[in-house]
Amino acid sequence: MNQKNTKDPGSGKRQRYIQPSILMSLKLKSSYGYELIQEIQKLGFVEGSAPPGMIYRHLRQLEEEGMVCSEWHTEGAGPARRIYRLTPEGDDMLYSWIQYMEDQARKLKDFTEGYYRITGCQGTSHSIE
Repeated sequence: MNQKNTKDPGSGKRQRYIQPSILMSLKLKSSYGYELIQEIQKLGFVEGSAPPGMIYRHLRQLEEEGMVCSEWHTEGAGPARRIYRLTPEGDDMLYSWIQYMEDQARKLKDFTEGYYRITGCQGTSHSIE
């Protein structure tokens, strides 16, 4: 290609992985909102700071659907915190996400290998200019 793309090809798609990111974070340990935001960023689907409003919206939806549950913790110094934890239904949903992602990864791998096969390029060592 002679022109540089001005838009990241996958931009806008990463947010669809907020739900499984929340579920994965809660699989690791029960947590409160701010801590979840920090953990979600580490998973790589959200660039920059994860928008708190979006995370809490997803948490409320997941709780309504029975994927997570929460309770207020008022112990210790500081304000009360709502602690979220994964339910068995949420664990099942996370597993479904994992299966979906594995399927997508296979399709993407087949697609990119097909490209390299027909172009004669050698994987990611090929640079687009």
